[in-house]
Amino acid sequence: MTQDVLTRKNGPIGHITLNRPKALHALTLDMCHAMSAALTEWASDDSIEAIMIDHAEGSRGFCAGGDIAFLRDSALNDGGTSGRKFFHDEYQLNHQLFTYAKPVVAFMDGVTMGGGVGISQPAKFRVATENTRFAMPETGIGLFPDVGGGWYLSRLGGRLGQFLALTGARLDGSEALWTGLATHYVPSEQLEDIKARIIERPGRIAGILSEPVGTPPDARIEANALKIAKHFASDSFEEILASLEVAIEGGDEWAEKERDTLGTKSPQTCKVALRQLSTSTDLPTFADNMVMEYRIASRVLTRPDFAEGVRAVITDKTHDPKWNPATPPEVSEELIDSIFAPLPADEEWKPL
Repeated sequence: MTQDVLTRKNGPIGHITLNRPKALHALTLDMCHAMSAALTEWASDDSIEAIMIDHAEGSRGFCAGGDIAFLRDSALNDGGTSGRKFFHDEYQLNHQLFTYAKPVVAFMDGVTMGGGVGISQPAKFRVATENTRFAMPETGIGLFPDVGGGWYLSRLGGRLGQFLALTGARLDGSEALWTGLATHYVPSEQLEDIKARIIERPGRIAGILSEPVGTPPDARIEANALKIAKHFASDSFEEILASLEVAIEGGDEWAEKERDTLGTKSPQTCKVALRQLSTSTDLPTFADNMVMEYRIASRVLTRPDFAEGVRAVITDKTHDPKWNPATPPEVSEELIDSIFAPLPADEEWKPL
């Protein structure tokens, strides 16, 4: 049993607390297994009425993602074998939460990125605070917005999902609420009281979360929503860049900032993300989405951009990744097709 995640019964609540503060509670394989085991046990425990997921007090993160250093080591040293195992089992946890029969409340009080998105978005109740920093920043490290990102982002309106997937933009709590990525906004000082009230009356979660909050701050992203819908309308990365260039010629500083941001991202990942979101909207179930994302993960893990992106952004912090392919036109449709292609039958992802 890992101490990096604490699982216990708290009255009628199955309580999961992420407890790896030095890594902003980034998920390890052991943490995924511990959460999955607890959820399996509580599913058939009639005394448990709801699930609560939060993080240990005193740290800035709800969950900053997956164990990126571990994944890079796998890509470089074991051909991606242990990394694929991590993705496979993490995605099983994501799917388990998505299909869970009892209500789940996730408190996204702090950094909520990557793997943190994967364990909060399936929850029926997703609580943001003034500390929330929500992002899917994978294009910056040559990965892709996985853990169900294809499903959640593609189903946001106004091309917001495509914008978030490509740019890795960070949303604060009120922006997460405005986009629908959070269901409720609560000032962090009220969280302990709210958790205590949920434990007391688990049948009234919606009412408890809605009562005390007042009006959240204005969502800054709303001011750019029309621009996002216009310039990120295409599923072609080149067409998105061209649309931004036209706006830049007209003096649009926002378009210039977003174009420059996209210029730092992996062209391969940007094209993968656009295909991923476009494909996901036509998939009938979340499990189908995870089959697709596992195929992508199995391929991009060992492609050059991932190890290089992690080196540049996280390991060496030089922020000078040498992407391969280096430009959007060099990322061929054939390459993207190969990343999305089915795996051998015995290697495909399967739910728990």
